[in-house]
Amino acid sequence: MDTKQTTKNGLNRRDFLKAGGMGTLALTLGSTGVLTLGSKVLADSNENPASGFAGYGPLVPDPNGILDLPQGFHYKIISIEGEAMTDGSKIPGAFDGMAAFEGPNNTTILVRNHELGTSAKHPIVGKNPYDPAAAGGTTALVVGANREVIKEYVTSSGTIRNCAGGATPWGTWLTCEETRSETHGYVFEVDPQQPENELSRTPIKEMGRFSHEACAIDPSTGYVYLTEDASPSYFYRFIPNDTSQTVGSLHKGGKLYAAAIEAVTDPKASTFKTGQTFQVVWKEVDPHFCREDAKKQNCIEFSRLEGAFFQSGVFWFDDTSAGEKKLGRVYRYIPHTNTLELFYEGNDAKYMEYPDNICMTPWGDLWIAEDGSGQDRLMGITPEGNVYPFAANRLSNSELAGPTFSPDGNTLFLNIQDPGKTFAIWGPFLRRNSARAREMSYAAPAKLAPQVSEKVAKAAEAQGMSILEAAAFERAGVDIG
Repeated sequence: MDTKQTTKNGLNRRDFLKAGGMGTLALTLGSTGVLTLGSKVLADSNENPASGFAGYGPLVPDPNGILDLPQGFHYKIISIEGEAMTDGSKIPGAFDGMAAFEGPNNTTILVRNHELGTSAKHPIVGKNPYDPAAAGGTTALVVGANREVIKEYVTSSGTIRNCAGGATPWGTWLTCEETRSETHGYVFEVDPQQPENELSRTPIKEMGRFSHEACAIDPSTGYVYLTEDASPSYFYRFIPNDTSQTVGSLHKGGKLYAAAIEAVTDPKASTFKTGQTFQVVWKEVDPHFCREDAKKQNCIEFSRLEGAFFQSGVFWFDDTSAGEKKLGRVYRYIPHTNTLELFYEGNDAKYMEYPDNICMTPWGDLWIAEDGSGQDRLMGITPEGNVYPFAANRLSNSELAGPTFSPDGNTLFLNIQDPGKTFAIWGPFLRRNSARAREMSYAAPAKLAPQVSEKVAKAAEAQGMSILEAAAFERAGVDIG
């Protein structure tokens, strides 16, 4: 993509980044100034409280010893591993990624992954499996307005380690296999209202054979962005041949790409700016040997990618064990400007440790489920740069997984993976706020800003980059100076 591409509102990419990235950060830091944003400045800013919403207050210990929540919030356990589904079979274990869809008669339909291998105490027993020897797959829960389960059933079976995935704009769930073999390591499309149909057992092979984690779709283009849970891992984009965004359209093939960062000569270079700029370049890869191709083409090597979510023009994803303290990083990729940014880098386990599944709240905060050592939490990040806890697993050291909101925004659904439990959570949630969600897409809150050197800050300004973009490039080993 041309770095001088003009945006829809008439700004070119350079101007857009100055306004949406550097400008936002400069305003947040007051009189500090872009050219003086060295690591000391950004480190100090992390100690200063930011204005705006800062969460729902401290967590209250659960007297039942299961799930801690803030004052005023309540939970109901709506599904437990090993108990009976409505068809009489047992609820499978290893609850993981999840999505919520609007159902008939004011119901919510949850689709839930089960991260199971080839053997399990409570496997998925399906009627139309992809591989009868595999224990993983997906189930669905139809939940009434009273947060009671009306129906619970298998939606796909015969897959391995269904970890995360992503909801499609057309109402289906893309379940991803976190494995890689000759016959597994694919994405499958699941329609919760047409359970165990032929589509659910047909792998979308063009979307790659690798250790999939999560994916999300840009509704403006139909492109699918995917993360890989491996070390190292790569960031992929799938461009389907059929962008109609309908059930089965992804099965009609397409091309798979991996993200790289390259220097690009600017034909309009002058003495007033650098002659080279850096940008994300998408390299086409063979879907069956995508890791090998990505490595050969010097694509970005992340530590271990996990959750993903697309909202308000931005693809959010996290790198669970990255950073100097190995606490994780949160990235955002903006397709409209072809911009990769490092939004938040963990430096204190009190605020983030091993980010995994992520989602955006109806009011515009980013929520992160942890999968670290000890007690795991559901943490929130605001556009203003505040970090706050919302839930903590008091029952076990297992991860929290699959955070997703009901279509009306009034109920949060969340899993404890082991022992498998699904919760419906409600209380004084903020009202839906699409403007705040858009703000999160371009915010550069100083409190969370990653540290960069004076040299990188100056190079970023010269090339029209935001500090967050420069930090992403620097962490990928690119010398933009």
